[in-house]
Amino acid sequence: MRMFSENDLIQIRQHGITQESAERQWNIVNQKKMNVTVVKPALKQDGLFVFNQQEVEDMITDYHKQIAKEKIIKFVPASGAATRMFKDLFLARDWLATNGKVDDLPDTALFFFDNIRKFAFFDALKTRLKEDGTDIDTLLSEKNYLPVLSCLLTEKGLNYGKLPKGLLLFHHYTLYTCTPMKEPTYTIYAQYVRTALEEHLAEVVGYVRGEDNTAHLHFTVSPEHVNLFDLHCKEVIPLYEEQFRTNYHIDFSTQHCSTDTIAFTTDNKPFRDREGNLVFRPGGHGSLIENLNHLDADIVLIKNIDNVTLDRYKTDTIIYKSLLISLLLHARKQIFDCLNMFDTRLASLEEIQKVESFLENMFFIHFEKEYYDLPLSERQMYLYRTLDRPVRVCGMVKRENEPGGGPFWVKDADGKLSLQIVETSEMNLSNAQQQEILERSAFFNPVDLVCSIKNHRGIPFNLLDYIDHSRYFISEKSYEGRTLKAIENPGLWNGAMSRWLTVFVAVPLTTFTPVKTINDLLQKGHTDTERY
Repeated sequence: MRMFSENDLIQIRQHGITQESAERQWNIVNQKKMNVTVVKPALKQDGLFVFNQQEVEDMITDYHKQIAKEKIIKFVPASGAATRMFKDLFLARDWLATNGKVDDLPDTALFFFDNIRKFAFFDALKTRLKEDGTDIDTLLSEKNYLPVLSCLLTEKGLNYGKLPKGLLLFHHYTLYTCTPMKEPTYTIYAQYVRTALEEHLAEVVGYVRGEDNTAHLHFTVSPEHVNLFDLHCKEVIPLYEEQFRTNYHIDFSTQHCSTDTIAFTTDNKPFRDREGNLVFRPGGHGSLIENLNHLDADIVLIKNIDNVTLDRYKTDTIIYKSLLISLLLHARKQIFDCLNMFDTRLASLEEIQKVESFLENMFFIHFEKEYYDLPLSERQMYLYRTLDRPVRVCGMVKRENEPGGGPFWVKDADGKLSLQIVETSEMNLSNAQQQEILERSAFFNPVDLVCSIKNHRGIPFNLLDYIDHSRYFISEKSYEGRTLKAIENPGLWNGAMSRWLTVFVAVPLTTFTPVKTINDLLQKGHTDTERY
C-alpha cells in the first residue's frame, strides 16, 4: 500500500479498519463513480403491493397471536445533533448579531416567531429565560429576538442546536374534559410534553408487545450523547411503564469506529491534519448495518427518530406497521417451509414450480429462459440461494415532490433486475431517460422497514455479506478550511441491503410525519389538542 506510510497503517489498524477496507477506499476515490441504472419505477402490481382496507384488515386478523412468540426490536437511528433542523434559526441569529434588521429576516424565521408559543418547548424556553431575569413575552413584543435564539440554540440555554433530535421536546398535549350540555364547555384537566424518543415509546406498544408485555427498542446514538439518552430514559421509562402497562427494554449503541472512512484530498491522496496524521470521518448511516448485525432479534423494525406523530394520529401507523409485520411473517413462513423441504430431499417438478410461483408473486422475481433449461437439482440449488437471504418489507408513501429515494427496478452489472430503494443522488439525472423514469415514479421511501434477519435454522445472517459496496457516496467536505473528499458507506436501506429479498407495500401519507426543519413541528400531526 504505497499510498500509506507505516505510521498510517498503524492508525488504520488502531481505528479498527482492515487493510482490505483501506485499499478499497483508496480504489474508490481513484475510479469513476458509477451511477445506479434504474429501469423503471416500482408501481402497483409491478414491484409494489397496494392493498385495500378489507385486505389490510384480513391480514392483521389475530395480529397479536401472530407475534406472540417473536422477539421484535424497534431499531431507531438517533445519532447526531439537530443542527440542520435549526439551520434557518442559526442564520437568523447571526444576522441579528451583526445588527441586521428584524424585518429582513427570512420568512421561515419570522414564521417561527409568529408561532413560537405553539411549540412544545416554549414553556421550557420561557422558564430558562426567566431564570436569567428575562421575560420572554417582553422580548417578543419588542421583537428583541436575539436573546430568545441564543437561549434556544446555545449552551447558555436549552442548547437545542447541539442536542440530538430524540431529546428535543416535539409535542405538547392538552387534554380536555367536557360537561354534557347542548353546547359543551371544555375544561383542561392535564397538560404535558413529549420528546421524540418518548413518542417512539408511546407508539411501539401498539404493535410489538410480546406475551410478557415487553417492548424492545434500540437507539443508535453518538458517543457524546449516550449519557443524556440514558438519563432521559431513566426519567421517563417508569411513567410509560405505568401508563401503558408495558415493560420497556431499551438498548443503545454507537456507530463503530471501524466503519469510519479515510478522508482524501481532491487529487486523491490521503488527507492529513496539521500533524501529518490521517483524518477519519463517520461513514454515514450505512455504517449502522454493523449495529443491526449485532442485534439478537427475530424481526427488526427500522424507523427514523423524527418520524413520529401525536397519539390521535397514530392509528394508521399502528395498523400499517402491523400489516408490514404480518406480511413479513407470511413470506418468512413460506420461505422457511421451502428451505426445510430442500434440506431433506430433491423436490418434485410440481414442488419446484410452486416455489417459483411464490417468488414471482411475492418478490416479483423473474427467471431467465436459461434457468428453465437447467436440471431439476440445479434449479433447486438456484432457488435455495435465492431464498436463503434476509428479508425486508418496506412501506412506501405517495411521492409529493420529496427529493429523496424511492422504490425502483434496478439493473446490475450482470444485467439482472432487482427491486431496490434508490436515492436520487445515486441516479444520473443528466440522462433524459433516467430523469423520465424518476418523473414517472409514484412512491417515496419514508424509512419504514420490517426485517427478518435469521435463517430457517434460527441462525442470524451475517448482514455484511449482502452489501453492494459499489453503491457508496462521495461528497466534498471541509476540514480546517481545506476541502476533502469524504466517502460514505452504501446507505442502510440502499446499498447496504441491496442483496436482501425485498417487498414494497404502499402505506398512507399519514404514517410519514418527519421533522426536518423546526417549522415542521407546526404541521398537522405535530400540533393539535386531545379531547376526551
